[in-house]
Parts: sequence; C-alpha cells; structure tokens
Amino acid sequence: MDDNNDLFSGIPQASKVQETSKSAAPPSAAPNSPQPAPAFRAAPETSGSESYGASSIRVLEGLEPVRMRPGMYIGGTDEKALHHLFAEVIDNSMDEAVAGHANFIEVHLDAGGFLNVTDNGRGIPVENHPQVPGKSTLEVIMTKLHAGGKFDGKAYETSGGLHGVGVSVVNALSDVLEVEVARNRKLYRQRFSRGVPQGGLEELGDVHNRRGTRVRFHPDPQIFGDHARFDPARVFRMARSKAYLFGGVEIRWSCDPGMLPQGSDVPEKAVFHFPGGLKDYLQATMGKEFTVTKEIFAGKSDKTSGHGSLEWAITWYGGDPQVHSYCNTIPTPEGGTHEAGLRIALTKGLKNYAELTQNKRAAQITTDDVMISAVGMLSVFIREPEFVGQTKDKLATVEAQRIVENALRDPFDHYLADNPGEAAKLLDWVIERAEERLRRRKEKEVNRKTAVRKLRLPGKLADCSQNTAEGAELFIVEGDSAGGSAKQARNRSNQAILPLRGKILNVGSASREKLGANQQIADLIQALGCGTRSKYREEDLRYERIIIMTDADVDGAHIASLLITFFYQEMSELVRGGHLFLAVPPLYKLTQGAKSAYARDDVHRAELMETEFKGRGKIEISRFKGLGEMLPAQLKETTMDPKNRTLLRVEIDEVDFEGTREAVDNLMGTKADARFRFIQERAEFAENIDI
Repeated sequence: MDDNNDLFSGIPQASKVQETSKSAAPPSAAPNSPQPAPAFRAAPETSGSESYGASSIRVLEGLEPVRMRPGMYIGGTDEKALHHLFAEVIDNSMDEAVAGHANFIEVHLDAGGFLNVTDNGRGIPVENHPQVPGKSTLEVIMTKLHAGGKFDGKAYETSGGLHGVGVSVVNALSDVLEVEVARNRKLYRQRFSRGVPQGGLEELGDVHNRRGTRVRFHPDPQIFGDHARFDPARVFRMARSKAYLFGGVEIRWSCDPGMLPQGSDVPEKAVFHFPGGLKDYLQATMGKEFTVTKEIFAGKSDKTSGHGSLEWAITWYGGDPQVHSYCNTIPTPEGGTHEAGLRIALTKGLKNYAELTQNKRAAQITTDDVMISAVGMLSVFIREPEFVGQTKDKLATVEAQRIVENALRDPFDHYLADNPGEAAKLLDWVIERAEERLRRRKEKEVNRKTAVRKLRLPGKLADCSQNTAEGAELFIVEGDSAGGSAKQARNRSNQAILPLRGKILNVGSASREKLGANQQIADLIQALGCGTRSKYREEDLRYERIIIMTDADVDGAHIASLLITFFYQEMSELVRGGHLFLAVPPLYKLTQGAKSAYARDDVHRAELMETEFKGRGKIEISRFKGLGEMLPAQLKETTMDPKNRTLLRVEIDEVDFEGTREAVDNLMGTKADARFRFIQERAEFAENIDI
C-alpha cells in the first residue's frame, strides 16, 4: 500500500486539507437556509507545493516504473533481489530447454562483475515487430513491460515467465546490458543502459555452428548500491539447481578467479548434468544423514494431453521439514497448490496402508504429522501457471493440486506395498509425531498451579549433588544388588546411579506403543531429561557421560547390547556427541601374598600371571560372579574411579552408516530369520561360549 500511495505523491495528505469556514457559503444562499453537506471540502487554492492540478499527475512511461519502484517487480533492492535478476534471465533460457529447443546453458561471472547467460535455443526474434513499427522485436522485448512470447501459449507449452516483464526488468535495473542473438546464421547485437537503447540493433555478420541468445548485464549501483555484486556461491547453487530440475539440460558454469573469495569451495569451472534429476539431488544433499526409510520415494509423471507433468523425491529424517517446490523450474519458497497436492497424496496413502495393515492408531495422523520431518523436492510443469506476485514465490493454480495428487497416488501406494518393512517404519514414525502433537496439546490444556514445574526424577535414581551437566556421570547398573554397591562406591558430587531390573525391552523389535508403556525405559528417558529422536535436545542432557556398567558375563553383554540398541535408535545424537560409554569391570582378582591385581578376562589373566606374578608362592584366583559380589571399595578402585578405570566409548560408524543400521535391524529387529542366518554364517568363529 505504501508504494501505491507514493505513486500519487502530488495529492495533499489529509492533515493538510483546510476546512472552509461558515462565512464561505455562496452569496446567493439565504443566510439561514440549510445547506446540503458536501461530499468533501476542498482546500483553498494555493501556490507552490500545495497546488494540485493536471500537471501534478505524472505518467510513467517505458521502464520508469521499474526504476522508481523496483520492490514491486523484484521484491526490493537487497541481495536476494539482486540475484533475482539472474533468475529472470536464466529462466528464459530454461524455458527454451524445457520446450526442447536448447540443450545447454552457459553461466559465466566475469572479472568486472558482469553476469553472462548463454543458451543454444532459437534466439530472440530480431525482425521488426508488427505492433511497434520501426523497432525490432528484440528491442520491444527489452524495453516494454508485458511484451513476451508466452501469452498465446503457442511458442511455449510450459514456461516460468508469463507476465512478460522479466528480462525487461533486468534491463531497467542494469547500468549496462548487452544482448547477442545468433539466428538464421547471422549474429545481432544491441546495447542498453538503465533500460534505454544505446543505439539500434547491429548486424555483426554471418555465423556458423552457433545459435541462441547471450545476455550480459551488470546490476545498477544506483539501485543496489556501489558495493553490491553477485555472490559466486549463490549464483553457482542457483545454476546447479536448474540442472537438477530438468535432466535434459547441461549447465556449464565458469567464474573469473578474481571473483572467488579466498578459500572458497566454488570451482572456477563445472558442468552440471543430472539425468537422475531430483533423486540424485536429494541423495547428494542427505549424504549419510539418518533417514527413516532406506529408499527415497521418487519418480516422474509423463505429460498427458491437457495436463501437467511432475517429478518428485521425498524421504523422512530426524530434522525440520525441508520440502522445496518448483513450477516450470521457478522456485516457489512459499509453496502453493502443488505442495498441497503432495501433502494430501502422502497422507491419504499412509492412512490407506494403515487400514490394510489394521493399524488403528493411524486414525489420528494429519498432514502436518506426515510432513513435519519430510525432506525432498517437487517440480511441476503446467500450462499458464498462476503465481502470487511478480517474484512467483507461491503457486496459485488450482488445477496443480489435482494434478499432483492424482500423479502421486498410485506410485506411493506401490512404494508402500513393495517395501512393507520400510512402510511399517514410516507409519510408526508418523504416528509417533501425531502422539507427540497430542501430548503437547494436552500439556497446554493443563492448568499449571505454579510457574516453575519441579523436575520429577525416577525413584530409584540416586542423583549426584552438582546441578550442572559438565563432569556429571550417570552409571546404568544391572539390578539392585549392583546398584547398592555402586551407590556406596560412587563420588556423590558428580556420579549418579540408576539400577535397572533385569534386561530392558528390546526397542529394535518393540512397537512404539509397547516402548511407551515400558517403565524402565521411561525412567531412563526421565533421568536423562533430553528427549528422544527428533525431540532430542543436547542442551537438556543432565550428564556429560552415560556409562553402562554390567557384569562381565554373557548376560551382562546382552543387557549392554540392549541398552546400546536403545541409545542408537532413540538417542542417536547422544551417541554421536560422544556421551555413551561402556565400563570394563574385572572378571578375576589375582592375589599372591601381599600383591594383588585385577584381570578383565581370561586373556588378561594369563598375561598378568606371566608378567606380574613370577615369584614364588601360591597365586589365588577368585572370579567375580557379578558387580553385586564386589565390595564397594573394589568396585570404586577398578571400575568407577577415573584414575584407574577403563571406559570404552560407543561410536557410530558414519562411513558405513547403512551397514550399521542393517546390522542392528538384523540382530535386534523383528526378523528372526535374519538373526538365524547371522548365527549360521559366523558360528565357526565363535569362541569362549558361556553355556
């Protein structure tokens, strides 16, 4: 509204209007006769800045509106708006590629800050325009708003620029712009400055093996500031994304070395060509990031008569939603109708799958639950799209929702049906998001009596006295007997003890419902205070080290493996943060006279007997049946005192992340046949079996 009001700056503001006095009534009116109230009272005529007449109304011609109000056309004059100029130019070249008339686009940032965009398309027409006698079509396109080849739908079936203002806006906001056109084996050129032609169209002669358009331009310092210039990294990313969006185009990037900041990872030259399209892009973006499903849901829908086409690649992970959408290669950061179609299709597909598998808990899921941790890309191509605003941040075409929803329905159903294990994981993941949402809503509805809620801790937790997490340690021990010894052996200031009752639930094969009902796991989560999965918060973790301390036998190893599985699945970031450790308690105590030592295992015992106990005298060897059998002083000396103890840090193999996840799924998951196969394949290597 402010910009529109400024267009009429010659009109006096309301505060300046002066009402006429009663004595100003027309002389012919009777002194006491009632006068009709005027629709408005006019200010008395004045001279100077207060005058308002025909000369106060200014008619903006050509590209003057763009230079006076650039925000109406490119969203402002900041860095984002500056780079929007590049988007407008490359979008025209992409339209040629999508229409099948170009197969490469060259983007070059030269030393003077000029950006060059070249394609091998048909080239802008150069013959005189029939509606503007005496001017070439190229000059009309570059100097007239709403002049373009996309209004009648014949030259381009799908395109990003439909308003006919894109390249003319770039021309208006550039202090230097040069266009070269190779068409019909002849080369033409015309130069402009701030939207004004610097001479007519030049014919430069014959050319062979060249066709298309080259636009070279420099942003106007009067508009963007003296120090404004293109960011090579940003232009590089924008150019690369176009190649992902349309696999049929090759984009060639180059940049003058002097334009690259020191230490920049942007290459001087690169070629982008991605036949795999969005799936390639998403795989490269995710890298080794945790994903709920192994396979990305990706595909393409071919264009049919009267309908659009689309391509998609979607997966789910532990972070915030990052779904990027495009229409005719134009980014739509604010989404729109095509994203609505995606959300509806995915939600309906998951609910239908839940009905087939008789999962009644899925009735509560919404589109927000499905999309809250989704990451991916959606690209649609439709005829004559409608955008909200000139910068095209949001798609408004109603038909796009139906096109996307119909195109995704069957592929998503097949994706779920062909991968039942992955589909079950995804469904459980989304149901968990829904349950978290409902829990948060319930918490908000509870009327809290005090502003500060006291932290509730499990009853069996013997907490440490310090209030900070730095240096604090939580020992997870096996049973009340070991817990009693550990409580006496600990340093009360920074060591906490949480005894567990036997073996905890195997979270690798348990349902979310069963996991949520398990009291031991609830106690452990409550003691740590940092939340699980996507709600994990490092800053809320109450201890710097989490130490699993179990007996040095098969049962102890089993309990440790169950706990490690819990942390890997529910708090993987805690493991990545280096907070999880395994204690190494001794299995034997060796005594010879006044000399004693502890051995971790049989190998260590044999080593000590050869190196430490060579003298005469009987060596007494006692084996600890468990931590509960050890005296508190022994437990402190061997396992809990930082001066003497040995801790093993638990780490995730990020290099073979998929292999790690597969191993956990096979050994701890619901597939008994996978475990049986693992045992068969490795039975011959088993040693020291404790039966």
